[in-house]
Amino acid sequence: MSDYVILDPRFNALIIGHVKLEKLYTGCRWAEGPVYVPLSRQLIWSDIPNDRLMRYDEADGSVAVFQTPCGYHNGHTLDHEGRVIACEHGGRRVSRLGHDGRWTALATHYQGKRLNSPNDAIVKSDGSIWFTDPSYGIDTNYEGFWAEPEIGGCYVYRLDPASGEVTAVITDMVRPNGLAFSPDESILYVADTGATHVAGHPAEIRAFTVAADGRSVVAGSGRRFSLCGFGLYDGFRVDRGGHIWTSTGNGVDCYHPDGTLLGQIPIPELVSNVAFGGPKRNRLYITAQTSLYSIFLNAHPAGWQG
Repeated sequence: MSDYVILDPRFNALIIGHVKLEKLYTGCRWAEGPVYVPLSRQLIWSDIPNDRLMRYDEADGSVAVFQTPCGYHNGHTLDHEGRVIACEHGGRRVSRLGHDGRWTALATHYQGKRLNSPNDAIVKSDGSIWFTDPSYGIDTNYEGFWAEPEIGGCYVYRLDPASGEVTAVITDMVRPNGLAFSPDESILYVADTGATHVAGHPAEIRAFTVAADGRSVVAGSGRRFSLCGFGLYDGFRVDRGGHIWTSTGNGVDCYHPDGTLLGQIPIPELVSNVAFGGPKRNRLYITAQTSLYSIFLNAHPAGWQG
């Protein structure tokens, strides 16, 4: 019996039909922010309400606490030097884990006002960090610390790698969440989870055309890429064929770049995020509510040349 739901025959080329979904760990309160660290062959992910980072060791399958407290981390990614970039709810900042083991703040304010609670981040080929900043970490004391927002909106930002300047690139979304570039970086995809705050708001991924200079998106270019069939989209990743592998309320959905839903990986918990890992980057790690799962695919992340 397959662990996939095939909705379009093109999905067959992206999966390994006999492979089974693996449950690697359970015991989190809200698992999020998976990032694969190739040098140490480990996956790091967040357990936000417990204010801890977890670590899965691919070599022996063990799981341990990587760091606690950690500032209520949410999303993570790697920069071009292999350093972990973190979105911190508690610190209301984007930070970086240096090779010396110390965290350094990279972005804390926009126009003199504190960020809400950075949620997810990606690194572009020019080294810039693009991140979303909804209010989930300051809405309650469960995933951070309650506070009044200072900015008055939830935006998508670009952090310049040379100057450290933070600029708002998208300001018309309700709660921007997961984000990723197309393989050629001509499109920026952003999930909107605004239905958590505005009744009836569409649970969608929007696609924005990246400006010619690569430093912003074209004004008015945002369009609906897909509408979630169950629950909300949260975090997602793009493979080198341009397919989007995204979290949903009941699993992981895979979309063709043309917007067609190709297939699904059912998960018995609410899925928050995904990340490619493994030596061949063909293992999809899945954080889902209380647990960490994985499944091997015939797909690899954008930029992977192996």
